[in-house]
Amino acid sequence: MNIYTQPQQAHSWNGTTYRILLSSAETQGAMSIVHGVAGPLEGPPSHVHEAEDETFLVQEGVIDFELEGTVFRRGPMETAHIPRGKRHSFRTGPDGAVCIAVLTPGGFEGFFKEVAAGGFQIPRDIAAVAECAARYGSQFTGPGLAQRG
Repeated sequence: MNIYTQPQQAHSWNGTTYRILLSSAETQGAMSIVHGVAGPLEGPPSHVHEAEDETFLVQEGVIDFELEGTVFRRGPMETAHIPRGKRHSFRTGPDGAVCIAVLTPGGFEGFFKEVAAGGFQIPRDIAAVAECAARYGSQFTGPGLAQRG
């Protein structure tokens, strides 16, 4: 089922479909808003965003977040705020999850488009994904919750 009315704006990568709801170009760089639909037990490696704060609103399912070594869970209509410069990761629950992420300032949304277009997979293409992330001011710091099981 395609829940997106404008599929050209959707980017599928690493078990998640990302839709850019509001781009940094539309906000003069102030923010971007990304809608994500993720499968079960999906999530990125641990990483740090140099420039962006990330705020998540879980719409469906549950997501376990790890922030600087502390793990906590958020469910529907709950939020998680990840300050810039803090090591973090997350993993969706056994039924997957749907969430909205607000990134301030904007710009990182280009990462999702680029890695989806490249067809990169984790862990197979981790070096290429890390290189792409670095172009958007993010550094991988090791396996995340999803990679550690």
